[in-house]
Amino acid sequence: MRAHHVMRRLAAGLGLGVLVMLLTGLAGAPRAVAKEFTLGLQCDRSGPTQNVGPFLCDGYQDYMKLFNKKKMLGADTLRVVEIDHGYNVPKSMESYERHKSEGAVLIGIYGTPMTVALAPKLAEDKIPGTSPGFGTSASRNGTKPEYAYLFPMAASYWSQATAGIKFIMDNWKDTSRKPKIAYLFYDNPAGRDPLPVLEELQKRLGFELKTYAVPPPGLEMGPQVLEIARQYKADWVLSHLFGRAPGVSIKEFQRVGFPRNRMVSFVWGAAESDLQVAGWESGEGYYGMQFAGVGENFDVIREIKQMYKDEGKDPPKSMEVSVYYNRGVLIAAVHARAVQLAVQKKGPNITGTDVRDAMQTIKDFSLGGLLPPLNFSARDHEGGGWVQMYQAQKGKFVPVTDWYHGYPDVLDKFVYGGG
Repeated sequence: MRAHHVMRRLAAGLGLGVLVMLLTGLAGAPRAVAKEFTLGLQCDRSGPTQNVGPFLCDGYQDYMKLFNKKKMLGADTLRVVEIDHGYNVPKSMESYERHKSEGAVLIGIYGTPMTVALAPKLAEDKIPGTSPGFGTSASRNGTKPEYAYLFPMAASYWSQATAGIKFIMDNWKDTSRKPKIAYLFYDNPAGRDPLPVLEELQKRLGFELKTYAVPPPGLEMGPQVLEIARQYKADWVLSHLFGRAPGVSIKEFQRVGFPRNRMVSFVWGAAESDLQVAGWESGEGYYGMQFAGVGENFDVIREIKQMYKDEGKDPPKSMEVSVYYNRGVLIAAVHARAVQLAVQKKGPNITGTDVRDAMQTIKDFSLGGLLPPLNFSARDHEGGGWVQMYQAQKGKFVPVTDWYHGYPDVLDKFVYGGG
């Protein structure tokens, strides 16, 4: 009997819809062979931001281990290919090619210079990549072809700039004048990225603004700090430093007598590791923005600790730098959720485009309160751009605001145009 006669009889007996589902493997029956989906993770365990990378990447790896252990993809699993690029653009490009060759359906990028270099490759190869809390702020707008596969995924530097200024203005009580704000930044693409937004805010709100660049690697800033404190006589410092530079800045401002409770840091300068460099007493009162919760009081962190306990092991020391460890957990959770949604919709043979499309459907994802509900779309690859302000108090970071945004109309002008 010819094949098309067999198909007709089957269709008559089963109904065409059921037949199609059986033939495409979408009828819900378990697959005979489990599949492993590859995720690429760039990391810096050895370079100038190694006070971030080991903690963040451990958090990522631990969440993925928990995800697989809980069988959140059924019999399928997620495999992480981590590469330490040492915060180096050529090595980042090499790691991307390896991830691509191994079939990665999603890649976690690490570092703004690397994000700028890789964005065209992501669009060309149709592989989604994430740059949480760093990278190119304009990539929030995923409807632009050049950013169709790049997700900032958390508050971008533009969002952080508006949030920092809003916090300062909300806490400025002198009605006779506007505050004098110093912007102290690491002189690279990351540090320079917020400058146009800050200049726009200065025009709209009327505060004074002076900018101070710190040459890489950011370990010498005595002249800048002295000028800010003694000559410019700033009321507030908004700092955008990373690596060992934040700890150095805290000690320098303490040395010249500038109050740390008039310092507000972007997200990469306010972790336990930064205060360990400076000394917690030196940093008392220091403010820092966060895009994920800090500390261990979250269900997912407790689950990871229990996972280690079940294996007869102590929790990793990297958990103690919870700012970065928790961000790694957040990044992994969003990555895993995107793959999970893609598989639910498309079956096991997913592409990077399927994962990109799935990520754009993630709604109200808060990971049990570790972060505010993230909502992605093609128009918003940032997920909302929320931050929460924390303050160094008696040896730990304490939240002093709820999750908030700053001046969304200004952000929209830069992201979408107009205004």
